[in-house]
Amino acid sequence: MKFQIDHDYHIHSQLSSCSRDPEQTTARILQYARENQLSRICVTDHYWDTAVAGASSWYQPQDFAHVSQSLPLPQADGVQFLFGCETDMDKHFTLGMPLSRADDFDFIIIPTTHLHMKNMIDLVGDESPKEQIAKRSALWGRRLDAVLDMPLPFHKVGIAHLACSLLCNISRDAYLETLSRIPEDEMARLFAKAAERGCGIELNQSDMSFADHEADTVLRMFHIAKACGCKFYLGSDAHHPKAFSKTRDIFTRAIDLLDLNENDKFML
Repeated sequence: MKFQIDHDYHIHSQLSSCSRDPEQTTARILQYARENQLSRICVTDHYWDTAVAGASSWYQPQDFAHVSQSLPLPQADGVQFLFGCETDMDKHFTLGMPLSRADDFDFIIIPTTHLHMKNMIDLVGDESPKEQIAKRSALWGRRLDAVLDMPLPFHKVGIAHLACSLLCNISRDAYLETLSRIPEDEMARLFAKAAERGCGIELNQSDMSFADHEADTVLRMFHIAKACGCKFYLGSDAHHPKAFSKTRDIFTRAIDLLDLNENDKFML
């Protein structure tokens, strides 16, 4: 059976500093689920715990007391609304969520590609674009490896937007070159490890919004992940209600291009 679009496990509310949209409420998110026949959704606001040193000034206000303001979540018949978070990892591979907090969330997504943030990567001011591309393509693997080596409850962990353009935001061409520079054998090693851990691999709406001629470059890692036995989940990464209008078409295209079926789905 073809992979069904019945969930969205990466959604931000107005509590995320990159949203702050008064219309992006949990009630509006629930409305999106009902309008699109989704049986499971998860709110995943940005989060860095006060117990973990190293938060940037942007992350500091987004602690547990802040993100838990969305509770209790509104409910509706036929829709399970889960409480999750999008935590992060700094350049020292320190995770912003202590393990003691893991039980407080239904789902935990961890991005490894937020390399636009200064505390996620060491850059020397005079590095050329070529040098940056080489560094960022290497970090793609090192950061994913670091997460997979953590003692996490991987049955409820998702690796967010692995093909995110923020991996290298110098230009679109530089981003695509960064993806193409990641060795296939390294991808295969890491995705085999991810499959063994049992975490989910995200199909992110933004990552999947590529031009037709970019498909091979962007989807290469996901084809390898599928061959390694990884399981996939959908994430709109919506910060504003207008993003909800595009999700189904974008996800359908990605599912078709990757030839995914229900056996490829990550099950929480």
